[in-house]
Amino acid sequence: MLPKDYSPELYPSLLKAKIDEIWPAFEALGAPTPDIFPSPIHSFRMRAEFRVWHEGDALDFVMFDPTEPKKPIVIEDFPFASEPIRQLLAPLRAALQIDHKLRYRLFQIELLSTLSGDLLITLIYHRRLDDSWEQAALSLSNNLGIKVVGRSKGQKVILSEDWVNETLYVNAECYHFKQPEQAFTQPNASVNQAMLSWAVKQIPASDTDLLELYCGIGNFTIPLSANYRRVLATEVSKVATRAAVDNLDLNGVTNVAFARLSAEEMTQALTGTRVFRRLASLEHALPTYDFDTIFVDPPRAGLDRATLELTKGFKNILYISCNPLTLLDNMADICGTHTITSVGFFDQFPYTKHLECGVYFTQRKDNEAAK
Repeated sequence: MLPKDYSPELYPSLLKAKIDEIWPAFEALGAPTPDIFPSPIHSFRMRAEFRVWHEGDALDFVMFDPTEPKKPIVIEDFPFASEPIRQLLAPLRAALQIDHKLRYRLFQIELLSTLSGDLLITLIYHRRLDDSWEQAALSLSNNLGIKVVGRSKGQKVILSEDWVNETLYVNAECYHFKQPEQAFTQPNASVNQAMLSWAVKQIPASDTDLLELYCGIGNFTIPLSANYRRVLATEVSKVATRAAVDNLDLNGVTNVAFARLSAEEMTQALTGTRVFRRLASLEHALPTYDFDTIFVDPPRAGLDRATLELTKGFKNILYISCNPLTLLDNMADICGTHTITSVGFFDQFPYTKHLECGVYFTQRKDNEAAK
């Protein structure tokens, strides 16, 4: 998103237009009326990144329009970004501009914030970082009251911590999360809270178990865990898995186990086509789980064929998607065995054509009886 895309007066009509575009396809599959969760109209993005433009003594934060890729757009304010990020831009730019040790060959900045006010910046360079840079960065951190990380090719310098602390409220329950700068986190924290609250409400308390694929840092895992006897969650990223384990401790959750497997690998494990030594360390062996619900939050490509077939074998399916097109493709298959119980539309990305969707399916009685 570029500053020119910011049109708060048009937001209601823009949201309606993108829902109107996709809703007929959902309706054709028998979906009930969706729950719609709009975004705040400004200051909603918890992350931002800008190129650093050097011209003489001047230093600016810039973006580029894909239609004019060689023309930098100077960013004085970025209305999409969270308030902590917006308030930091001017003093950060001023501090970088006057310190040669910080600005020399500085290529890009990345900013990560939270609703609870924590803020981390990553300074990315085309040069090696030395002790003098570290001292200058420490002064920057102290003067602006922020966490600072420096990166260059093959090098990462962490002054204090390389994560931020977030607090989210889900149906009046409070949850705490450690969010590393190199792990995926939901970009729109306000909508994320709405999405988590919706997801938890779809699932009644159960004495059975939940399987989650693509769990990340435990954003959904931890709130959903209260509704189940046990949860087994998979994630391939080492950074995300480590954070997820820490987040269990932060929230006092003891009924969740993590397996560092891809969705495809977990499918192979559950179907018995392959044995993984990484599952041997689980406190409870895989055959002892009594899964009746699966939660999937796949990448934009959707579920691969084998994982889709596995998913259809569960009594209940909770599917969160960042791509309505691949979701609809998977839904057409799932509707052969399941009924769409509820749908949620979450405007994670206002002023764009993108829309986050949630669908909860329950297995049809005829299909359940056939098993």
